Amino acid sequence: MDKQEQAEFLIEALPYIKKYYNKILVIKYGGNAMTDEKLKFAVMNDVAVLSALGIKVVLVHGGGPEISDISKKMGIVPKFVNGLRYTDEETAEIARMALAGKVNKSLVDLLCAAGGKSLGLCGEDGHMLRCEKISDELGYVGKISCVNTDIISDVLSLGYVPVISPIGFDDEGHIYNINADTAAAAIAGALGAESLILMTDIKGLLENKNDPDSLIKKVYVSDIPALVKQGIISGGMIPKIECCKEAIRRGVNKVFITDGRVYHSILVEILSEEGSGTMFYS
Repeated sequence: MDKQEQAEFLIEALPYIKKYYNKILVIKYGGNAMTDEKLKFAVMNDVAVLSALGIKVVLVHGGGPEISDISKKMGIVPKFVNGLRYTDEETAEIARMALAGKVNKSLVDLLCAAGGKSLGLCGEDGHMLRCEKISDELGYVGKISCVNTDIISDVLSLGYVPVISPIGFDDEGHIYNINADTAAAAIAGALGAESLILMTDIKGLLENKNDPDSLIKKVYVSDIPALVKQGIISGGMIPKIECCKEAIRRGVNKVFITDGRVYHSILVEILSEEGSGTMFYS
């Protein structure tokens, strides 16, 4: 962009900056956007920019590859049931180590290096994410029964970006591994967020999954059952879009699925008319 184009983008972005000023935006960050170091730093720059504009950003991250990597180094072969990681007590400890330790702190460091202010948390902190088992078949994979937002609100009030690992707990002292999309949707709903962004490895919802140019830009939640019936929503997109629907049911105004592999996709999604992915709304 030349200077004229940069100025025009800022003018176009102004109504959206005003709209989101002092509002909460939850971003779920994972997938390929976390495996490329240059892209990872670009994402943290975007988060720092949004925070500097007065938007209260909450970052919820995944880290499945790191859990698998540490498991293999410890001689434990990762096991999956219907696409979800089987989590016994030992694997839950590894998930806590990988997510709340390695991944979380590296993102906090990068966000601070990008000029932002951030604080790392996990769902055990402040008893944020209370869980119960989804099923015995999956072990300690958590279904969130309660979100305590006090510590998140406190961190936001100090001007920091909370960076949250999806690790939960129960009253018996068990640790739970939680799907990051599920955690982000529950947190966004509990905070009364203006919007939720799910960063993923595709452009958004495609009418034809083999045609990247068949992006569906807007979807009413009421249209989702018909899209499932038509096969447009299928496979791994079903649980992701269920999270979109759940977030809106909990009071989030808009949910976006956007391509985390594209530089500055968050800024384009939030600060422009066109957007870059698929928007879900009531």
